[in-house]
Amino acid sequence: MFIFRPEPTMVSPNNALPGRSTLILPNPGKHLVLGSDILKNPDAGEAEIFLAAGCYWGVEEIYWNTPGVVTTAVGFMGGFTPNPTYQEVCTGETGHTETVRVVHNESEISTAEILKTFFECHDPTTLNRQGNDVGTQYRSAIFTTTPEQYATAKEMLATYEQVLKGASGGKAQIVTEVIDAAQSQFYPAEDGHQQYLYKNPDGYRCHTKSGMACPLPGTGPLSQS
Repeated sequence: MFIFRPEPTMVSPNNALPGRSTLILPNPGKHLVLGSDILKNPDAGEAEIFLAAGCYWGVEEIYWNTPGVVTTAVGFMGGFTPNPTYQEVCTGETGHTETVRVVHNESEISTAEILKTFFECHDPTTLNRQGNDVGTQYRSAIFTTTPEQYATAKEMLATYEQVLKGASGGKAQIVTEVIDAAQSQFYPAEDGHQQYLYKNPDGYRCHTKSGMACPLPGTGPLSQS
């Protein structure tokens, strides 16, 4: 039987869950794979960026396995509810998206390379959805921490969209949001969600890739026009 499911819509600030003033993760520990503090401040030569690409379990695993990444953490960003729980975010009534915090060594991996992985590890053309995961918490978003990151993200989005349009007869359109991270606080998720797939190796992964490579800046179709 076909069951109609309406498209998810973003909750308004006035209708969002109230949340709480207390931290959901009061004592963040060491990264179980990388050994670093999961919420460490970037040192000299390191950069911080926040990436939402669907279910954060698998996205975090991809980044902790990426050479040059110093630490990762999962949490919530882009919404209205302070210190939400995972269950609250899954209701769609917080406005948050499942987000991975990535700190990387800029001498080992560039922001552009971090973003190339981001665009290639999920489908940035599906609004509020990755595979069978449906809801505003699965929307695609990049939260940047510097003007340079923001400019790189916008450039790569435009270039990759041209690649995807070329492969789809002009139909593909990237819906990824690019947002200044200063506009939205990152709320770490519960301890059980941090490095979830290290704790649960057979756990759920959702990677609805487009199958198309994302060009690095200066190498895509827009740079050749």
